[in-house]
Amino acid sequence: MVWYLRVEWFHDFGEEPVDIYSEVGEDGYELRKVEVFRDGRLQYTDGLREAGGTMLSESPVGTVAEIAAQGGFQPHEISEQEFEETWARAVAAAE
Repeated sequence: MVWYLRVEWFHDFGEEPVDIYSEVGEDGYELRKVEVFRDGRLQYTDGLREAGGTMLSESPVGTVAEIAAQGGFQPHEISEQEFEETWARAVAAAE
């Protein structure tokens, strides 16, 4: 089953995203990803096309509990609609 994830990342790195949206496949690997930066910039990838250098993770993303346990991250399982809306904004911003 495909599922959708938003991870808030709490940090002080100016060139790193603060929100990461992922579409996750049955195998636990990202299918698509959108990164949102403090300045409102959006970057995305689906593995074939990308904007801004965003790349899919080479490892499975893990469960919400596993991500939360790492510290500095607040993961949320989200709806397909929320992901698709964020994806559409990222693609439109890159055009």
